[in-house]
Formats: sequence, C-alpha cells, structure tokens
Amino acid sequence: MSDFAISVAKEFVRAINRQNVDALAALMTTDHRFTDSLANTVEGRNAMRSGWAGYFGMVPDYSLAIEETYADGSVVVMLGMAQGTFCGKEGTVPENRWQTPIAIRARIEDGLVAEWRVFADNEPMRTLMRKA
Repeated sequence: MSDFAISVAKEFVRAINRQNVDALAALMTTDHRFTDSLANTVEGRNAMRSGWAGYFGMVPDYSLAIEETYADGSVVVMLGMAQGTFCGKEGTVPENRWQTPIAIRARIEDGLVAEWRVFADNEPMRTLMRKA
C-alpha cells in the first residue's frame, strides 16, 4: 500500500503545481478533510474545490517542491518547500513572492486523498496580506 499511497499523494502535488482544481477534486474522497497549518479544517470535496480555486486566485503560481517522502501504509508524509506570489493590489509583483518550509500528512483511501494536513509557517503570506 505504501508505494501506491505515495503515487496518489504525488499526483495530488502535481495537480497543485498545475493549479488544476478539477484534477484535485478528482483525487479527493467525497468526505475529504483539509486542515491548514492554523488548524482550520474544511470538509468535503465540493468545499475544497472552492477552497483551492480561491487560494489559486490569491496565489496563482502556488507550488510545492517536495524533497522527501515517507509512507506507512495509507499515510504519506512529504517534506519540502511551498512557494508562490501573493496577488495583492499591485498584482503578482516580485516583492510579493514568498517561500516557506512545509510538511504534509496525507491519508489515502481507495486511491483517493481522504485527508490533506499542512504544517507550514504562514507568516510570510500573512505579512504580504497585511500590506495589501
């Protein structure tokens, strides 16, 4: 199961890196659970489809660079960097570019992502949002 779970989690990352909301939704269970690094949780595929679309509106070039991946059965942990450019009043200008270390815990069920939990320092993005 670990190799299969890793492949599903990596496909989810590829969909994020393409900012492809439809591909992300296709990889989620109907009761998908997303938890951000502030412990805010969103449940349900449809709610997260809207969530990802909104986030890509704020950070249109959001991407993950995964450096390490570990799995135990259906649970996958990925470590790397999250990065993007906040689209503030001035648009996606170079000054609004940010990058931060990230850890992700994904749980895979029946070939789909049932849970996606993000651990990251949100301060770079919050700082840019306060300026906007």
